[in-house]
Amino acid sequence: MKKMFFPAVLAALSVSVFTARSATAANGSLTPHFKQSSYVNESVTLENKYVTMNFFKRIKGWGWGEILTPEGKLMAVMDHLGELMIRDQDIPMRFEADSVSRVRTDDGESLVFNVKSVVVREMLKGTSFDNWMHYPYGEPAITGTVTITVTPDSPFVKLKYDLTATGNYYLRYLRGPWLKVGESSFGTKKDDAILPGVDWAIGDEWTSGSDFFKDPWALRVVPHPNKVSVPLMAISYEGDGIGLAWDPNAVAARWFNYRTQHPQPVFASPNFVDRMNNQLMGLMIPDASVEGHENEIYSQIAPELRIGEKIEFDAELWLSKGNSVDVVTDWVKRHGLPEPSAPKWDYRKALDLMAGAYNTNLWHEGHGFGVVQRSIDEAGPNIPGFLRRYMNENKKSQVVKELQAKIESLQPKEVPMVKIETPEQKKGRQVKHGDEILAIQRADGSFAFEPDGRHYRKDDFKVATSFVEPMGLDGATALDITILPAMELLQIGKETGEQRFLDAGKKAIDFCMSMTRPEGGDFWETPLHAANLFAAGHAAIANYKAFEQFGDPKYKEKAVYWMRTILPFTHLWEPEEIPMLYNTKPVLSSSDWYFANWVRDHVQWEVLAVFAQSIANGIRWEEVDPEIDWMKFHRGITNAAIRWMNVHTDDNWRPHNIPETYDRYKEGAFDYCFPDTHNATTGNYGGMFIPPSAIADNIYYLLDREAEAAKGKK
Repeated sequence: MKKMFFPAVLAALSVSVFTARSATAANGSLTPHFKQSSYVNESVTLENKYVTMNFFKRIKGWGWGEILTPEGKLMAVMDHLGELMIRDQDIPMRFEADSVSRVRTDDGESLVFNVKSVVVREMLKGTSFDNWMHYPYGEPAITGTVTITVTPDSPFVKLKYDLTATGNYYLRYLRGPWLKVGESSFGTKKDDAILPGVDWAIGDEWTSGSDFFKDPWALRVVPHPNKVSVPLMAISYEGDGIGLAWDPNAVAARWFNYRTQHPQPVFASPNFVDRMNNQLMGLMIPDASVEGHENEIYSQIAPELRIGEKIEFDAELWLSKGNSVDVVTDWVKRHGLPEPSAPKWDYRKALDLMAGAYNTNLWHEGHGFGVVQRSIDEAGPNIPGFLRRYMNENKKSQVVKELQAKIESLQPKEVPMVKIETPEQKKGRQVKHGDEILAIQRADGSFAFEPDGRHYRKDDFKVATSFVEPMGLDGATALDITILPAMELLQIGKETGEQRFLDAGKKAIDFCMSMTRPEGGDFWETPLHAANLFAAGHAAIANYKAFEQFGDPKYKEKAVYWMRTILPFTHLWEPEEIPMLYNTKPVLSSSDWYFANWVRDHVQWEVLAVFAQSIANGIRWEEVDPEIDWMKFHRGITNAAIRWMNVHTDDNWRPHNIPETYDRYKEGAFDYCFPDTHNATTGNYGGMFIPPSAIADNIYYLLDREAEAAKGKK
């Protein structure tokens, strides 16, 4: 009996403590920073050692709050506890609470607000508007609870919105968590702002800006939910970051057999939605699950809510030390990386299929191996690296015997004399190349972008410049533009023993130390400064090689940082209807301004190349950065790539740049290759085909690590 009675006593004590604190606040001890709201001198605080949340009462009820760091820095204002806009009333209705209770459980301490949407007709009663404005709604359209919970040992604050519609009405929007970051403090200033897979702005750049896209693609304030790679938003300023996360597969609203509504992120820095000097992170319904309805702050086709229908938002907010990459990393540390989907074929079977492809559709008699899409010249005598190992391990296989015969058919009848390079000749060649690199290095250690010179790959820059504007200025620099020659200099210096090359490589890497966003990796067709996965991987490898060479821990720390910047490009969730776990975005921009949308489309070859290059350099990221399970990540991107391997009978691919290849696709000419792109909104594949050898290289590494682990257990 005592056990049953104790919680009631505790609850009563909690309320009395809360009342006392409110009375103290009413005497003026707690003054809000935010002045753009009514306040009747009643407040309540919820806090732990990581965050302080102060909530305030408006004239009509409890309705808004402030989020502060333990040091007292105001990070964000929660402008309301929810807000509703319906089609047939031109005034939005905020949610307010007549009462709030403090509840302590094993999960932590909570504030429970019993909310209801304001009734505009009642608020106008007795005013000068009463006799000429009369809205039809005479009761709250929404009722429910908003529960905010902190635990003593976690910076993650749980937000739970449990709402119910009281009638049938058409919805322009219903907003849940709605944070105005920087309001009444640092305003629109930021270090960076990240909506993973969609937007990454730094400094005074705008999210949804036209720096890396042109309209209509530039606007990404309410993106299709599938385009978001990690379900969180992050903004940071002067060493403090704030994040808001949600479950993108959660049911926010659904009635009978109507379409499910999922939580829809809204992200704007600066807050051009409200056109105010703050920054916006929020969740709402309806969602933009059809691309044609993206960026609708007010729904153009209003869905109907039904009497008794539930609307729910479950979210987390948290504060992190560092920038927005640290905010993303903290979320990954808390939740862990998702378990990779089982591969379409197990690793050995996938290797068999790839070897079989090189023995059939990827073999071209008299020319060699290759994926022939434009001309037969794309085939040649070079043997994919993995194939030699496969053939060595499967000597009795009929496929291997046939491959061996094919390889022998490519060898010349008379073997020419092969001139062997002496060590002195090799060093001379390397020194000459190193001097050529030094000749173009600038005094500050950087290297210049030369779109019409050494960086020219194809005519994308010329086309983009001629009909819109340059995607990068001649003479500018970016992370990858300087990191790539730095990596070469370190390698040349290490192999030749020439200190000047090591010094120059170090100077180039030091030039990049202040950079925080990976940029420049797809310089041949995308805006130079757009956030880029390839650049992230190169910078991680280069900095770790610098750490090995010079021993300075700052390079290891920066290597870990750059490796973690790959996380925002990686799909760490997938919608129920489209498999895309561990698919990656290559760059958060378009190609040539209008010709490819990389926020919509995944690309897998770049992340495979980063890990293959890490393998070649002997880097085990799971040992360098044990706080992140990089082995699981490596399995994830590899399993995803196996999922991408094409089988023409699936009929899920279409060309977009070489349409004449479609007939050959239907004949199986590209089976077991993998395509260039995957559309996050449709689930379809497209573009050119890529040889599968990069997948095989990563598979072999994972098999070797599994064998190593098994041997260690014996």
